[in-house]
Amino acid sequence: MRNTAGQSAYCGRWRNHRQVIDGILHRVRTGVQWRDLPERYGPWKTVYERHRLWSADGTWERLLQEVQAAVDAAGEIDWDIAVDSTVVRAHQHAAGARRSAAGSGGVKWGRRRRTSGRDALAEPARPPGGGGAGGEGLGRSRGGFTSEIHHSADGRCRPLSLVVTGGQRADCTQFTAVLEKIRVPRTGPGRPRKKPDSLAADKAYSNSPCRTYLRRRGIRHNMPEKSDSQVARLRKGSRGGRPPGFDEERYKTRNTIERAINKLKQSRAVATRFDKRGYVFLGAATAAALVIWLRT
Repeated sequence: MRNTAGQSAYCGRWRNHRQVIDGILHRVRTGVQWRDLPERYGPWKTVYERHRLWSADGTWERLLQEVQAAVDAAGEIDWDIAVDSTVVRAHQHAAGARRSAAGSGGVKWGRRRRTSGRDALAEPARPPGGGGAGGEGLGRSRGGFTSEIHHSADGRCRPLSLVVTGGQRADCTQFTAVLEKIRVPRTGPGRPRKKPDSLAADKAYSNSPCRTYLRRRGIRHNMPEKSDSQVARLRKGSRGGRPPGFDEERYKTRNTIERAINKLKQSRAVATRFDKRGYVFLGAATAAALVIWLRT
């Protein structure tokens, strides 16, 4: 919160936002420890706390949406999108978060009620933009201690939406969440745009629930059919139905999501996870995506 006098409602005057944002982006780009931030960015605790607060209350996501809205108003968003995920190796510093703290997905135990003589449970303490069902978005996969970033990108290799889960989560389980998170506001009157013109994805998303969801929303899609699904369909004969449509030439443009992943992972704080909290790591990834949009 900030009043007209340029002061926080909880303490004194805010430190210059430009200086703090430069410090946050420096850390996202280099992956340096917060304590090792150069002195020109001010106290490291101030920079970290501002980033943590903006990650928790969705400020980074709103900033990303405002930039996307301006680009969309200029007609420069290619709405032939692609969806995929990438695994991020979690550093040992990412482990050890307290389960009762904000963003853990757990609950805090309240004080003992004298009237009932029982422990009262408080509301779950998870700020918006958290790491998902897998605790803090950490899990065990073939790569070890990992997180996974599920995201969509437009035809110009710019991220549209981001979801963080544990590294063991299957891609198709987050397909709906990724598409539902696409929300580009209008600069004038009108509802935000949420529906792409078309979508390309690999075989990981080629299953009945994903295709049913796309057909229900009326989204044209191009996904190759899995070999086992093809065998099962042919085994049923005429009851198996027609094969899903697939355009090989259109599918070649799916490399846009791979290039978007490469751009996102140029930020060392995204390529390797150092943050304990899932929502803080998601904020770092969103800040990196914001830089990609501003540069293009």
